[in-house]
Amino acid sequence: MHTHDVDQELVDAATEVARTRCRGDQHTMAAAARAADGRIVTGVNAYHFTGGPCAELVVVGTAAAQGAYELETIVAVGDRDRGVVPPPCGRCRQVLLDYFPALEVIVATPDGLRAVPVSDLLPHTYVWADHQLDTPS
Repeated sequence: MHTHDVDQELVDAATEVARTRCRGDQHTMAAAARAADGRIVTGVNAYHFTGGPCAELVVVGTAAAQGAYELETIVAVGDRDRGVVPPPCGRCRQVLLDYFPALEVIVATPDGLRAVPVSDLLPHTYVWADHQLDTPS
């Protein structure tokens, strides 16, 4: 697995959102992403028994709503001082890879925090773009 330097400012932003905005069972995770223009975009999950979106996916939508269509790095942090969590769930990995193939994901490992390419988290993946039909001009 390839690893890179960790964007500590991004981790701090997600940690602050988790500490101040996650309340109760509906919002238990916060995420922060660094856009290509340097902005940090944050969000929280919307937990629901029907499968509400994870914090990472909320950040993808929030970033687009703010005009940030290229994300470079993302991290998720748990509420109640749980810190950076292990790698994202499978659904998030697939969405993040499809939207941002060069994205780095900050994850907790036994050796500390590491930034890893999302492609390393989902090897031998289904590539959505490979299966889209070309539209006639």
